[in-house]
Amino acid sequence: MKTSWRSASLVASAAVVLALTTACGQDGGGATGSQNVGATAAPGDVGDIGAGAGDGLASGTGGAQASASPPESAGKLSVSTNAEIGELVTDGAGRTLYRFDADTAKPPKTTCENDCATAWPPVAADDALAGEGIDKALLGEVTRPDGTKQLTIGGWPAYRYAKDTAAGDVKGQGVGGKWYALAADGKKAKAEEAPGLSTRDDPKLGEIVVDKNGMTVYRFMKDEAWPKPVSACTGACLEKWPVVAPVEPNDTEGVVKKDLMTFTRPDGAEQQTVDCWPIYTFAGDKKAGDTNGQGVGGTWYAVSPDGKPVGAPKK
Repeated sequence: MKTSWRSASLVASAAVVLALTTACGQDGGGATGSQNVGATAAPGDVGDIGAGAGDGLASGTGGAQASASPPESAGKLSVSTNAEIGELVTDGAGRTLYRFDADTAKPPKTTCENDCATAWPPVAADDALAGEGIDKALLGEVTRPDGTKQLTIGGWPAYRYAKDTAAGDVKGQGVGGKWYALAADGKKAKAEEAPGLSTRDDPKLGEIVVDKNGMTVYRFMKDEAWPKPVSACTGACLEKWPVVAPVEPNDTEGVVKKDLMTFTRPDGAEQQTVDCWPIYTFAGDKKAGDTNGQGVGGTWYAVSPDGKPVGAPKK
């Protein structure tokens, strides 16, 4: 499995928020908005101590009974990158390792036994090796109630998930709201959230603005920006050109912040602007990086970081 490594601890840089406008060209107000990254697996599988057996993948009890099976060997640990979760620890076979919220790291303690240990096989500590991206000093072990030694990472007992059948599977992520892939420092693996608005270098259009999902942002040449934003896209137009929702000014990267503001549409919805121009995405763009809306009808164009329409004919 191809792996990559960067520091599992994401360093937040200080954001400098420039003056915004309440009316285009004037100093003042800002925008509102937020985003987050959800778990990749739906809750309701395994997660609560003492839960019923269900499909045979229920969590175990807190008693000192023997685990369902001895811990499986780990092999050479490394760090892999999942597009949705971010960087996570995998074993020598490329299988994802997990941690359980009901366990503890200080001191290390495992609470997953019996049926739980069948669903979430413990990882043996005896043959674990620190591979690429793994700090050997963070590897340890905890003695399970049956006397076997389980691997810990940053103090957290490590497990696999029985429903992960192939290298790279992350079906255990978020199960029961208590199971999460392990990052190299023992924390929960979590993908770095993309800014609400940022820019990318398109091979044909140059630097253009994209939303938090990487979708190209567009301007409509029939809109107005001064003295205040006015959208000419209404009714059926909005089905093809959804508006971009408000974004916090400090939740942007590479976009000129002057006149980065929101306005209220006639239907009461709030829409984001760049340089006071209303911005949209295109329903015909199916994936990040698509620019199928560029030039449509001679009135729709991608947006440059300063809000200008990319490739639009000069008046």
